Amino acid sequence: MPVKQISVSLENVPGKLAEVSEYLGENGINIVAVSVVDASDVSAIRFVASDPEKAANVLRSHGYSIKMTDVLAVEAPNHPGGLNAVLKPLKEVSINVNYLYTCLGRGEKTVLIVGVDHMEEAIRVLKKNWVHMFDEELYKL
Repeated sequence: MPVKQISVSLENVPGKLAEVSEYLGENGINIVAVSVVDASDVSAIRFVASDPEKAANVLRSHGYSIKMTDVLAVEAPNHPGGLNAVLKPLKEVSINVNYLYTCLGRGEKTVLIVGVDHMEEAIRVLKKNWVHMFDEELYKL
């Protein structure tokens, strides 16, 4: 099942990402996975939070414009070529991986956050190929 991802654009200046992290931390919200991409004046931040609805509300209350989307959280084997356990089944049915990033502090598990162009089909294909997908349990890891 999909998990909720929050996307926010931040001015690319010192302290902006720390400000977002501080607002979330003050409200008991953990950042489970994060991706930061800069583009000169603006940074695009994508993240999965322990409480996505609360995180969205906190950021909106501080004036941030956010976008919430569904993404997949899947476990990839942690060995050479393990990523292909996730990517190959998607390739075989022509599902595009728009972006991918990993979760923070997962120890032995490699949990990937994957944005795809055909969510329902991706879920079906990955389940059929025995790829472990996370839903609410991701927020508790």
